[in-house]
Amino acid sequence: MTEPQTTRKKRANGVESRQRILDAAVEIAGERGYEGTSIAAVSAKCGLPASSIYWHFKDKDDLIAAVIERSFETWLAAVELPSEETGTPLERVTAMAGNVARSLIEAPDFLRLGLMLALERRPAEPRGRTVFLQVRDIARAKIAEMARAIIPDLDEKSVNALTTYAVAGGDGLFVQREINGDDVDLVALFELHAQLVYEAATRMAGRNKP
Repeated sequence: MTEPQTTRKKRANGVESRQRILDAAVEIAGERGYEGTSIAAVSAKCGLPASSIYWHFKDKDDLIAAVIERSFETWLAAVELPSEETGTPLERVTAMAGNVARSLIEAPDFLRLGLMLALERRPAEPRGRTVFLQVRDIARAKIAEMARAIIPDLDEKSVNALTTYAVAGGDGLFVQREINGDDVDLVALFELHAQLVYEAATRMAGRNKP
């Protein structure tokens, strides 16, 4: 085997190992939470030695942060407003909300783990919590940008209030589904939430007009 082929194979094996480790960490953290997750448990789940895990990740906290980042990237791809050709602003917002809910059902890890970490107070803040708060800021900024684009008459105070309300409402609906499982139709509730936020936005914009 030539040297370039060997290098490519090693790189591919490294990527595959990293994904196996992240997948195992997701399962363990989902079952046991942050405190119950350990390198030993992840090693047993993925079938790779602890040394391989430490080759990819500095420690457990670094591993959990990577889980949150990977899941967030999947979620963020769904936070895209459909083009104007697809319908009215309300229809576009509703469609996007449905896509966001589906992405949370498929990749809930960043929000599930992130909320756990965000609600805890520790003497030394875990990197996973820091990463979660950073990605939340990215999500907030993206939602605020869409609010300005759809309803240009909104002032910044209204944009900030609506963004906070939209994110907090989404958190609450996600937690409700975590508690009650598939009995909660997350897609339908996210669509309803988006419609209510849109209606509130149009009322706020109307008050801002001279």
